[in-house]
Amino acid sequence: MANHSTEEKMESKVDKTLDNMSQDKKEDILSNFDHFKQYLGSKVSLADKLGMNEEQQAKAAQKVGDYLAAHEEPKNREEKLLHELWKAGNKEEQHMLAHMLVKLVHAES
Repeated sequence: MANHSTEEKMESKVDKTLDNMSQDKKEDILSNFDHFKQYLGSKVSLADKLGMNEEQQAKAAQKVGDYLAAHEEPKNREEKLLHELWKAGNKEEQHMLAHMLVKLVHAES
């Protein structure tokens, strides 16, 4: 039960962060794939410090992926590929892609 509550808090925090982010900030993050990876890497690093495990991080990344797919247009080739893969996948495949993105930024940090 406590784990369910933790996940709800994490999802709420992700929602709040995305809703409160200015369009300029989103543009800055999404304008360049390296900026996107740096931003994601900083959030994964913070999640590590907060004691979130990889599964929790992947769920947060999946929530962000759902938001981006629904509200933002890809700004470069890499984001276009991720967008197309996200749309083509089912929830399980999107979750695995989220895991892969978390692993990607862990490997680069």
